[in-house]
Amino acid sequence: MNTNPNTAAPDEADVPERPIDALLHHYGLSHVHPTNEVIHMVAIPAIMLSLIGLMFALHPALALVLFAASMVYYARLSWRFTGCMLLVSSVMLAVIDALDARGVLVPVSVLVFVVAWIFQFIGHRIEGKKPSFFEDVQYLWVGPLFVLSKVFLRLGVRW
Repeated sequence: MNTNPNTAAPDEADVPERPIDALLHHYGLSHVHPTNEVIHMVAIPAIMLSLIGLMFALHPALALVLFAASMVYYARLSWRFTGCMLLVSSVMLAVIDALDARGVLVPVSVLVFVVAWIFQFIGHRIEGKKPSFFEDVQYLWVGPLFVLSKVFLRLGVRW
């Protein structure tokens, strides 16, 4: 069995042993088409930003609870991913705070959320496979790690 996450196209019969690698492997099975992958590289961070923004608009504590719960989930999988997600999420919270201060948080978050999801489903239509979170909701948290894993691969960083 090849447990190297640096391989290009995952194979269903080639499942890695570490939980993080297995999750990314399974997620990758429905994200092989280059167009779908590019769409996800943009849409996943956009959805993340907009979702946190919408929660922040309801009450800032909701956004912080999601942030904290996500960090606990990521810490169970990979400290390197957790550190990066902590940094990315902190930057997103700063952007959200700036949008809120300008009074545009809700309309921007709603627009970004809707447009990004439309593109996600276009990507899956191109791919010909359903989104992974239809099978298991935890893949909503794996998506951002998928994006980071692609960045890590390009930088030669092991998680």
